[in-house]
Amino acid sequence: MDKAALRKQIREQKRAMTEAQIVAASQRLGELFAACPAYQAAKTIYGYLPYNQEVRTVPMLERALQEGKRVAVPKVYGEEMKFIYITDLSAVEKGYAGIPEPVADEPVADDPTALVLMPGLAFDPEGHRIGYGGGFYDRFLAEEPNHPTVALCYDFQVLPKLETEEFDIPVDCVLWA
Repeated sequence: MDKAALRKQIREQKRAMTEAQIVAASQRLGELFAACPAYQAAKTIYGYLPYNQEVRTVPMLERALQEGKRVAVPKVYGEEMKFIYITDLSAVEKGYAGIPEPVADEPVADDPTALVLMPGLAFDPEGHRIGYGGGFYDRFLAEEPNHPTVALCYDFQVLPKLETEEFDIPVDCVLWA
């Protein structure tokens, strides 16, 4: 199946989820994430704010803040994505493609070893991913390759094997529920 057809299929499966299913899976993923050695070792989390039926990451990011970790979330400027440190996860507004972004433009996150939470539509157990098509995370990680990465997704988003492009950067760990 080509990327366009796969993206369409996964989007349809996500749209079919109820809010209760999303919340239940997100809670389980929050437990898996908190138990993940990469999370436990991280001083900074570069997370993302959920859009539509994505895994509900806000409770995970709030937990990280409560545990004394720094948290940053992405903001898009044209073709570039920067992570902005944030302490109030409600200080956001709709940004690129309607995705929540910080209202502020600074402080720009500067931890070269921060753990990056990777969004995406499909993953395989080796960490290959198919994103939403913008290439923001692949470009970011090409410029800052030392970040450990974790993807959170629903079980139907994990496929046995994905065909990838040479510029696709795999994630270190895929967690699903």
